[in-house]
Amino acid sequence: MSLSRDARAPLDPRRYHESVTVERTEIAPRPPVCLYLEVTNRCNLLCTTCPRTYEELEPPADMSWDLFTSIVEQVSDLSRAVLHGVGEPMLVANLPRMVRYLKERGVYVLFNTNGTVLSERNGRALIDAGLDELRVSLDASNRESFKAIRGRDYFGRIIRNIRAFRELQEREGRTRPQVSVWLTGLKDTVEQLPAFVKVAAEIGVKEVYLQRLVFFDEAAIGKAGPDQALFERLTEGEAAYLKQAEDLARSLGVAFSASGAASEPGLSLRSSGDGSPWSLCRRPWSLMYFTANGRALPCCIAPFSQHGYDNYTLGHAGQQSLEDIWNGPAYRDFRTALLSDKPPKSCANCGLRWSL
Repeated sequence: MSLSRDARAPLDPRRYHESVTVERTEIAPRPPVCLYLEVTNRCNLLCTTCPRTYEELEPPADMSWDLFTSIVEQVSDLSRAVLHGVGEPMLVANLPRMVRYLKERGVYVLFNTNGTVLSERNGRALIDAGLDELRVSLDASNRESFKAIRGRDYFGRIIRNIRAFRELQEREGRTRPQVSVWLTGLKDTVEQLPAFVKVAAEIGVKEVYLQRLVFFDEAAIGKAGPDQALFERLTEGEAAYLKQAEDLARSLGVAFSASGAASEPGLSLRSSGDGSPWSLCRRPWSLMYFTANGRALPCCIAPFSQHGYDNYTLGHAGQQSLEDIWNGPAYRDFRTALLSDKPPKSCANCGLRWSL
């Protein structure tokens, strides 16, 4: 049986979130509109901010075509699909086929990539498949910092790949996928923000994002720890780098976004309200996340927030229908806890210590 919405309630993805804000209870009144599908948990980098570098989260796997299609076919009104998790999506031979399959169903499709295998052949295949967004996690503005953060000496290759891909798009008048580059917010690299914006402009990328660092609360792994987090307070110098990046981006015609960035030096970045921002989360009422092996997790942040998938597994697509998972006991208990003052451990710091 597929998950489908009430025919009497037409779905507008922008307004869906408004409705779930009001209707959030242990039972989700409508099916998800977004799927996160971890098409692989394999990767060719050793990033110091990623848990998979330090431990095996699940057996290595690419999501099988049968599992992929069975999940998608059970959500008849799917609006958005994100094809990444803890691995590198472009290592998957079936990726363009997966994108095309989703686009034929009218789904908006995107994923994050490290850009290492963004060859002309692979890039053209994604263009032809109809990919909407290609987000490149670069994390540094120079070779030395890249190797220190991402564990491999691939900076030059990635820069060449992105530049060539953008030139291909410009040459052929292709506006999709929309390309952006991303830098994780670390104390060690925040000073590179202006240079990062400059690099993006030089290789033809028009969007730059500073993203939040998520880390295990009980123990840091690599550089993913509280000592590297920009949250909760920016120093005057760190705020100055943000301002320089914003000004430079504006002058170069590049869109720059730093989620929740402080407007004044020294300003606390803690969210306003009652100190429980997790209670505002809409993810368990709007999206489902599946690992390459079919395990259902709360969201893409969960693998980075707490050791051991067994702590927050909500079901398994290889053993249950999505309908049974979506409003099954594990999901209901998870939603109930999220709306309380004792949230699931994987959610407790979301919006408190894991935002910029």
